Amino acid sequence: MTDRPVGPSTYFRPEHAEGLDARTRALIARRDRAMGGAYRLFYREPVEFVRGAGTKLYTAAGEEFLDAYNNVPSVGHAHPRVSAAIAAQASLVNTHTRYLHPAVVDYSERLLATLPAEIGHVMLTCTGSEANDLALRVARDVTGHTGAIVTAYAYHGVTIATASLSPSLVGADAVEPWVRLVPSPVDDPAAFVNGVRDAIASLDAAGIGLAALFVDTVFSSDGVQSEGSFLQPVAGLVRAAGGLFVADEVQAGFGRLGHGMWGFERHGIVPDAITFGKPAGNGMPIAGFAARDAVIDGFGARQRYFNTFGGTPVSVAAAQAVLDVIADEELVANAAGIGSRLGAAVRALDAPEVGAVRGAGLYWGIDIVDDAGRPDEARALDIVNGMRDRRVLIAASGPRNHTLKVRPPLPFSDADADRFVVALGETLMATRS
Repeated sequence: MTDRPVGPSTYFRPEHAEGLDARTRALIARRDRAMGGAYRLFYREPVEFVRGAGTKLYTAAGEEFLDAYNNVPSVGHAHPRVSAAIAAQASLVNTHTRYLHPAVVDYSERLLATLPAEIGHVMLTCTGSEANDLALRVARDVTGHTGAIVTAYAYHGVTIATASLSPSLVGADAVEPWVRLVPSPVDDPAAFVNGVRDAIASLDAAGIGLAALFVDTVFSSDGVQSEGSFLQPVAGLVRAAGGLFVADEVQAGFGRLGHGMWGFERHGIVPDAITFGKPAGNGMPIAGFAARDAVIDGFGARQRYFNTFGGTPVSVAAAQAVLDVIADEELVANAAGIGSRLGAAVRALDAPEVGAVRGAGLYWGIDIVDDAGRPDEARALDIVNGMRDRRVLIAASGPRNHTLKVRPPLPFSDADADRFVVALGETLMATRS
C-alpha cells in the first residue's frame, strides 16, 4: 500500500482549519470524529451547501456558486420534473425487482434503445462501483479468465474488486496481482495500444488470461481524452485474447460529450459491455451493466443476480425523468454547442499557464503548466481554490494533479460559460502575483 494518499491535490487538510470560522471548524471536527479519516473535503476553505437549482448551488448565507464540476445532477440540481417523479412514486410503492413492476421494464427497454443493437440486455445496480463489480464477475464467468487491464491512473469504483481497478484511488502498488496497468492515451495513444498488447501477453504468461479491459471512455482520472481512434485496435486485441471490452460510461455517458448518449460512440466502437451510473438518476442511486445477449445469457444460465435497491420503482422514476429532460430540453445538443464555445474560449485566453485543453461537450481537462511547460500541481491547486473564492466550482485530476477538471450539469448556459471563463481569467492572473 502506498504511503502517500492518492487523489486530487485540492483536498482540505487540517492545517487549513486555522483561518476558518468557529462553526465550520466545529463541524469539520465533528465530521472527523463521527466519520473517520478516509473521507475528504474539497478546497482549503470547505463550502457547505443547503440547496441547488439548475447549475447553481447556494450556501446557508445565500451565496450563489456556479457548479462547473458535478456531473451527478446531470440535468441540473433539484430539477422539478425529476423531483416530482420521485415524490409521486415514493407515495405509491418502492420495492425490489423480484416483484413485477412495469416501470423497471419500461426503463430497461428505453435505455437499451439508446445503445447499439448488439447490446441486448441490462442489469440494474445502485452505483457505478457495483456495475463495474458486476461486469468483472460476468466477464470472469463468461471467459473463464480472471485478469483485468486498466489505465495507469484509472478509477472504476470502491468495492474490494473495483478498488483494484482504480489505481487513482489505492495507488499503483496496491492493485491485485490479476490486474495489469497500461499507459493512458492522454499523452501517447500508441503507448496505450502497445501497453494493452503487452499486458495481455503478461496475463497469458502468468496463466491468468484476460477477462476484461475496463476503459473510462473520457479517461477522466487520467487527465481527460475524448478523441482518437486508439480504442479500435485495442478492442480487436482484447477480443482476440478472449476477453471483454467494457466501456465504463459513468463519467462520459448520458449525452455529456455532446455526441449521442455515450462516450464510446465518439471512438467508433461497439463494446462488449457497458457500465453506467452517476448521471442516470440525477442523484438517486441507479446504475447498471448492459451487454451483448450472449454475455448475459451465458451468465444467467449459470448464476443468479439480485440487488435489493437496484432498479426500485422510485429510482427508476428518477431515471425515466432524466431521459425525458435530456430529450425535451435538448441537452445533448446543448452540451455540444456550449461545450464547443467553452473550449474555444479557454484556448483563447492569453495565459501561459494553460497548456493542452482537451475534451468535448461539457467535459474538459485543462492542463496547468510552468514556464518550461511541465505539469504544475501547485499552480493548479491555487487555481482550483481561487475559482472557489470566485464562487465557481471545479477540481483537479490526472496522475500529476495538474489538470483542471470541468464537467458542469448539462443545462450549462452561455451566461454560465461566460461567468466561468471570466473567473478563470481572473484567477489565472491572480495566481501570477
